[in-house]
Amino acid sequence: MMRPQNIFLVGPMGAGKSTIGRQLALSLGYEFQDSDQEIQRRTGVDIATIFEFEGEEGFRSRERQVIEELARQDNIVLATGGGAVMVPENRQQLAARGLVIYLHCSPEQQYARTARDRNRPLLDTEDPQQRLRDLMAVREPVYRQVADMVVSTERRGTSSVVKEIRRRLEAEDL
Repeated sequence: MMRPQNIFLVGPMGAGKSTIGRQLALSLGYEFQDSDQEIQRRTGVDIATIFEFEGEEGFRSRERQVIEELARQDNIVLATGGGAVMVPENRQQLAARGLVIYLHCSPEQQYARTARDRNRPLLDTEDPQQRLRDLMAVREPVYRQVADMVVSTERRGTSSVVKEIRRRLEAEDL
């Protein structure tokens, strides 16, 4: 089995990066990290509060620093925030330090998974479904560009996705 030093999960909110990342790390014997959770731990406030007081730019600055630090670790599975790949330094860090897996799902699936989550400041809008479509239009080409592997999470359970990733790692089907 190919054993990448690190595995970095990228993709839109609601794709399952945190949930799948935890199970993937467990199955590989790696440590799980989540950049959003680490930012919240360090600041003592939720992401929405950071957005409220510092805006998206302030949040992205914190995110860049956290990803840079976490990516230096070994044998981790890191779930990144949905917009992390939009910062060139993040893409460089991820590509240089491990295997990048893009977890893909449709904006409709994202909405179904995130509709009740109040800790999604980018969805605090009149039409969150349109916002998800707009974000996907901008971000998907970047997700695909940075990814070593693309895995669909559309209408799939966590174990099914983890098994596919493991199978593809074993086959070195990158």
